Amino acid sequence: MKDLTKAEEQIMRQLWQLKKAFVKDIIERLPEPKPAYNTVSTIVRILEKKGFVGHEAFGKSHQYYALVPEDSYKKHSLKHLMQNYFGGSFKQMASFFAKEENLSLDEMEEVLSHVKDDLNKKK
Repeated sequence: MKDLTKAEEQIMRQLWQLKKAFVKDIIERLPEPKPAYNTVSTIVRILEKKGFVGHEAFGKSHQYYALVPEDSYKKHSLKHLMQNYFGGSFKQMASFFAKEENLSLDEMEEVLSHVKDDLNKKK
């Protein structure tokens, strides 16, 4: 899976939330200052070339939708982050974030509890 630029991710986040959208719908949800219509349209077409977005034609208009599920991209991004910054070690990554966020023991236990619950659900 290819990595996305910040602008591409911003557009994808809107498509993941909206499910299907025209360019004008995406622009409405973006923060101020709003990008130009042509800018968003170009980014959407780049996402389509990368295989992240599909479209349905309505005359000259196109309604876009995500082809790559949000969870798949999150998993890809997290693996990429872990590989490039933490030597592929989840333990090192978790330790880094625990230190950075100044997590208390109670908070760490809560995180571990959620992880255990998720693992048990997979079994």
